[in-house]
Amino acid sequence: MPSAFITGARGFLGGHITRQLLDAGWEVTALLRPGSDGAALSALGVKVVEAPMDNATEVTLVMPPAVDAVFHVAGNTSLWRHLNQRQYQDNVMGTRALITAALRNQAGRFIHTSSISAWGIQDEAIDEASPSNAADDWIGYNRTKYLAEEEIRHGMQHGLDAVILNPCGIIGAGDTHNWSQMITLIEQRKLPGVPPGGGNFCAVEEVARAHLTAVEKGVRGENYILAGVEASFLELANTIGRLLDRPTPRKPMPVWLLRLAGQVYAVGGLFTRQEPRLTPEKVALVTSRVHADGSKAVQELGFDATVPLETMLRRCIDWMRETGRL
Repeated sequence: MPSAFITGARGFLGGHITRQLLDAGWEVTALLRPGSDGAALSALGVKVVEAPMDNATEVTLVMPPAVDAVFHVAGNTSLWRHLNQRQYQDNVMGTRALITAALRNQAGRFIHTSSISAWGIQDEAIDEASPSNAADDWIGYNRTKYLAEEEIRHGMQHGLDAVILNPCGIIGAGDTHNWSQMITLIEQRKLPGVPPGGGNFCAVEEVARAHLTAVEKGVRGENYILAGVEASFLELANTIGRLLDRPTPRKPMPVWLLRLAGQVYAVGGLFTRQEPRLTPEKVALVTSRVHADGSKAVQELGFDATVPLETMLRRCIDWMRETGRL
């Protein structure tokens, strides 16, 4: 029975990867932060261990020796500059600690979940050979995803067997923080507007499957962009509206209005000490349009990039209804 060590197993993508591993007959150990609730994972048959993810010594102690694969899925997705220090600790130092533990325990293949954001905001189509401009990006998420990949490349110089996956926008059942928020707002007729940007969208089931496939078919040291179908945020909102039989905007909001709102919300966050619904960082991302070329993952990993946007959204909506979130 092959063995896997995974971070982020309680999350959206990590949960799908964990279930697919179990279905394929893997023995799975999940790393949780101290004090986290691992009851649901334990009920599935997952061995749950706890350690601060950025503490290499403690992670080394709880990682099984010679595990066949490490899936580093956990990440801090904050888009608010006041949480940048914590994000750096989670995304960069956490990755460094996982790499150290994997090398010390002589783990097998290391699958690192990065993001298309590791290339920063670019006007041209992005493929794996595109140079990143995120090293000094003012958006902490972009910068730390790039720097985490640099940690992977440094680890490879010391013998790490790693493959990096770069998903675009992931949609599907189990989403509680991403596009499900737009679905809820449209259902409640409270969507204030739609940003003018867009990007590539991929089905969570296929992204998870690509992680498992990368263990055997991924080439050491390579990045694989998991792209899917391309659409504007307006197309996304209109598709949700059709599925919910709710009205949606006919045109996107002006960029200047979003930028103003981002500044206002950010000031409010200083008082609440919670990440605002809108920040300058979020505005920068939702007013840009990502063009990603995922053909390499299709050819080498068999990634299915053809799942229609409507199918992904329907799966998410059905799950939200089944779980009482809609």
